[in-house]
Formats: sequence, structure tokens, C-alpha cells
Amino acid sequence: MSFDLARIRAEFPVLTREVNGQPLAYLDSAASAQKPQAVIDAESRFYEYGYAAVHRGIHTLSAEATTEMENVRTQAARFLNAASTEEIVFVKGTTEGINLVASSWGGSQLQAGDNIILTEMEHHANIVPWQMVAKRVGAEVRFIPLNENGELDLSVLPTLIDSRTRLLALTHVSNVLGTVNPVKEIIAQAKSAGVVTLIDGAQAVMHQKVDVQDLDCDFYLFSGHKIYGPSGIGILYGRKALLDIMPPWEGGGSMIATVSLTEGTTYAAAPWRFEAGSPNTGGIIGLGAALTWVSALDLDVIHQREQALMRYAMDKLATVPDLTIYGPQSRSGVIAFNLGKHHAYDVGSFLDQYGIAIRTGHHCAMPLMTHYGVPAMCRASFVLYNSEEEADRLAAGLIRIHRLLGG
Repeated sequence: MSFDLARIRAEFPVLTREVNGQPLAYLDSAASAQKPQAVIDAESRFYEYGYAAVHRGIHTLSAEATTEMENVRTQAARFLNAASTEEIVFVKGTTEGINLVASSWGGSQLQAGDNIILTEMEHHANIVPWQMVAKRVGAEVRFIPLNENGELDLSVLPTLIDSRTRLLALTHVSNVLGTVNPVKEIIAQAKSAGVVTLIDGAQAVMHQKVDVQDLDCDFYLFSGHKIYGPSGIGILYGRKALLDIMPPWEGGGSMIATVSLTEGTTYAAAPWRFEAGSPNTGGIIGLGAALTWVSALDLDVIHQREQALMRYAMDKLATVPDLTIYGPQSRSGVIAFNLGKHHAYDVGSFLDQYGIAIRTGHHCAMPLMTHYGVPAMCRASFVLYNSEEEADRLAAGLIRIHRLLGG
């Protein structure tokens, strides 16, 4: 399948915008990707012609909305190659999904003296929930450090895993460094020691195919807004045997079987017991449209195109004086950098004047900033709708800033 960049860009209305008199170069998709017209239309059609509350409704609109929602559950299972649709839980996003697992699985399975293994490159969403549950139950949190190349130092993993290790949670792709972790090999090592594994796939699923059965992970999560879908919706994949033993983490409508004032409450089966309250049905339908759109393009083709673009961008940025690029040479999606001694916010503000949108700050990865001894970094992210010309503009903009501000 060939890759037609002009056709793809034409499907994103926002890419026709100008910012500060310049064509928009949107290099912030790792924070949140733009939406193709197909996704916008799908969600809009639902609210225009099909909106109704799902579950238990006897009327036509409710039944149709419920069917559409559950069809997306089936679609998400197919997208991740889950063994069953009952392994797919709708969540607000990766952050909520990790909190769900930490609260439900962690709260019921972890005990004082147990330990959890994370990594030094994790997003706060895959650190803070585990620190919270560890503090609550008296467990220990351990960390795999980074090496000088911005990759995990896996040589220490055998020394971190012991008989009290219960969980290993890590990111598939670093949201700052773009490091692609060898998660399949790490999962196998953890599994051999009887350790449960959770993979944060928020920065992976838009760039490459993910097969949870092949990875053999226990939990996998991603957010809809990073894969060209709506905000406020995401997917938690959980191995059915684990979901079945996990208690609810929120109470309310939809997650119950029976409620009695005198005899208490019994709960619905997984995954529905984890979906209390009225769901974001419009977001779910929009996510389904996004998965359809991405799948039609073929993730293998997307991966090849994006890897070529990343190599091009890295080569262009190598021409910028006093630019420090963080992380490995081979990466996925993002390039984190600083320009001389200038604060990332200043560099980002100048680039915005040139119509170039990047992300600046600690990127919800303060331990990683500490590792590199900086308060913040600039981050440019590249996805399938970005172009070589935008990489040229980024490099040229940085050279101009360097000339204006000095080293």
C-alpha cells in the first residue's frame, strides 16, 4: 500500500490553519493528535441523529447506541488481538486505566512487604498510582534505571525481581525520549518469575501494530486522543483471568447485578463491573472511527513512513548549533531537545511565532528531567500527517533562534 501524504493531510481540517501568519506545523501529536474528518463526522452524527443512553433501554435509539458501543469493544479487541471482547474495558484514558488497575488489582492483591518494579522513564501516570497503592498497603516501589543512551539498563532487572515482586509496569515507548522498549523480552523475564505485567501503550499504538497475545502481557492501555480519536476515552486490555478476580473500583449504575438495602450488592461480570455510570458513548463511537481509519491505512505502512520521517528530522536537527538531543538515535514519534542554555519555554514561544507547535516542560516525567539534570525540555513529535518540510521549518526556526539569542 502506498503512502499519499497530501491525501492524508487533506483529511485533517486543522492542518489548513495559519498561526501567526504562518502555515501551522503541528509537532505536538504526542500530547494529543489531531482528528481526521471521519472521526469528527462519526461523533457528530451520533449526537445529531443517534444519541441515547445505553444499556437497558427498550427504545430503538437506546438499543442502537448500545449496539454501536459494544461493536467498538469488539473492534478494540480485534485491534489489539485480545482473546475476547470481555478483556476490553472502556476508560477515560491511559491514566484512568492505570489507576483502575492500581486500585482494584493492586488494592486487592498487594500486601505489606511486596514490591512493584517501574522504570526511570515512566510518565507520572505510571508512577503516582503505584506509589499511592504501595504507601497504602506497605509495598515497595523499585525502578529500572536508564543507561547513557536513554535506554533501560536491563542488566539490573534480575537483581530487582525477587520472591516478593508482584508487578512490573513500564511504558512501551517513552513519551519524552521516544525509546522503544523491548517489552516482549521484559514481559517474558517477568513472567518466568510469576510477575504480573502492565504496559503503558499510550505512545505506541499509533506508530506500530500491537498484539497483546504475542506480547503475553497481563494489562495494556492506550488513550483515544493520541490515535486520532476523541479525548476522554481509552482502552484497558486486561487478561480475563485477572479481570475476573478484580473487585470494582467505582460504584454506581451499570456495574451492578443486584442492589438490596438489606442484603447488599452483587456486581456485573467483567468488563462491565469496571464501567460505572453513563459512558462517554460519543467518544467511544469516535474511537471506533479512529481505529477504522488507522487500520485502513495499515499500521505497517504507517510505521515505515514515520520511521523514515524520524530519520530525516534527526538528520536536519543535527545541523542546529548548540542543540542537545536526548535519548537514543533510533526512536519512535518524539525528539526531545534543548537549545544551548535557553529555557525550553523561551524556545517554544519563539517557534510558535513561526507557526510551529511543539511541547515544552517536564512532560509529566519529572524523574527523567532529574536524570538529565534539566528543569524542562522541548519536544517535537512526528506522526503520519507530518512532512519533511515541517522538519525543515523546525530546524530553520531553531537556527534562527540561536542566531537571535546566541548560544
